[in-house]
Amino acid sequence: MQINCVSTKDIKAEGLFFGFFKEDKIEKDGLFMDLPSDIKKLILQFSKDEFKKEEGEIKSLWLSSKNPSKVVLFGLGDKAKWNERKIHLIPRLFIQYAKNNKIESFTTCLDKDFGSSTKEAAKNFTINTLLADFEFNKYKEEPKGGWSKIKNVNLVSKQSISEIQAGIKEGIIIGEETNLCRNLSNTPGGDMTPARLAEAAAKAAKTNGFHIKTLRQKEMRKLGMGGILGVAKGSLEKPYFIVIEYKGIPKKDRILRRDSLRELRKPLVLVGKGVTFDTGGLNLKSEQGIYEMHMDMSGGSAVIHGIAAIARLKLPINAIGLIPAVENMPSGSSYHPGDILKTMSGKTIEVINTDAEGRIILADALYYGAKKYNPGLMVDFATLTGAALVALGNYCSAIFTNQNKIQDKLIDIGDKCGDYVWPLPLWDEYLLDIKGTLGDVANLGKTGRAGGAIHGAKFLEQFIDNAPWAHIDIAPRMTTAEGEFLAKGAAGTGVRYIVELAKEYPQIIKKL
Repeated sequence: MQINCVSTKDIKAEGLFFGFFKEDKIEKDGLFMDLPSDIKKLILQFSKDEFKKEEGEIKSLWLSSKNPSKVVLFGLGDKAKWNERKIHLIPRLFIQYAKNNKIESFTTCLDKDFGSSTKEAAKNFTINTLLADFEFNKYKEEPKGGWSKIKNVNLVSKQSISEIQAGIKEGIIIGEETNLCRNLSNTPGGDMTPARLAEAAAKAAKTNGFHIKTLRQKEMRKLGMGGILGVAKGSLEKPYFIVIEYKGIPKKDRILRRDSLRELRKPLVLVGKGVTFDTGGLNLKSEQGIYEMHMDMSGGSAVIHGIAAIARLKLPINAIGLIPAVENMPSGSSYHPGDILKTMSGKTIEVINTDAEGRIILADALYYGAKKYNPGLMVDFATLTGAALVALGNYCSAIFTNQNKIQDKLIDIGDKCGDYVWPLPLWDEYLLDIKGTLGDVANLGKTGRAGGAIHGAKFLEQFIDNAPWAHIDIAPRMTTAEGEFLAKGAAGTGVRYIVELAKEYPQIIKKL
């Protein structure tokens, strides 16, 4: 797909797409104003008779010309009800309509309402255009007529051309990396093993110029990573610990010699859960619950492609990615309920349930990140608990942080980029629920699913060595939700958040 900024005098697309609020006057639209008079007259008459501008309303009109040959009017409803979430939905609706109606190219007006600036508007429109165009067809036979594809999306605007082009360029990078993340997460567990996930990370590193190393069992054993090794015991697939290093700040950067900026050298450490298939282990999942568990490595794929996007954008920060990659399988060699696992931190984990394995492998990864890298901020992304889904539904992830002073900022980042998060408490009262009987900490709360997302976060907090930290439970956003105008399957949650977090990192560091 090509996304272009064009002049109204250079429209060569099949469709003209217009989005209107009830308050809008069609004749003042930037695209409409420069159309031939006969087409304008036809659109005005048609809209007067047929188009009420109600939210979700779609009306189409065929033209006698070839390019354009079709006008489509999309109702946006009352402008007073417009919010940031709808910014991300409108471009997706355009793409869905075009694909369903086999329109290969269309032109639309880039309105300032799509972002806080012209560049932001172009970026948001581009990202969501690419997200909506994505389909995971790798394992399907191509139909005789081929897959429905959009070839060109043309943006018309009276605003700065250079700003629009810059926004498109950035949006393409973020959109592409989010879709690559979705590709990884959608790949079946039989193909996406821990070794294959490590290969995917290595490929991203080679393509985008950042460093990667992978620790094998022998190295993990030397480090005392009993959590990762314990969970991996039941599988024939060997575990990997993937370490990604992106250095966007040169060591000799003179600007950062000032005391006030030295904290920027501390890296942003990103940790992603990488369970490539989760059967639940000996505490086997239900038939319904096990089907989508090839996507239990979505946190890991988000970290890989989030850092890839940071590298492509050349953002001036240092970032580390840590991904413990395992498969959680039942077998004669599996870890058991009641086992005691000693972690890298020295703390022991009492295994109450083998299906709460994500927090066990993250315990080693978080401690490794805190001790080795002294992070300015450490953030983990994990499809950790079904309880988060129960609490919040399908439209946002749960966020927890031990730094209340930046909590609002972390929420704002999600609102801005479209990877929405909502806070849950991290109170010490919940520690009583995860206190171990035979080990230091239990991997499941005494109250079961009640408060389960909080128990998971509180468990992880025991292994961060007091580092500034946030935990994002992306289980609610593992897959796309109804009404998002996105293909079913992995949502790619976390990539956009990581990019926006990296941009805001210098400001966040100042508050810590």
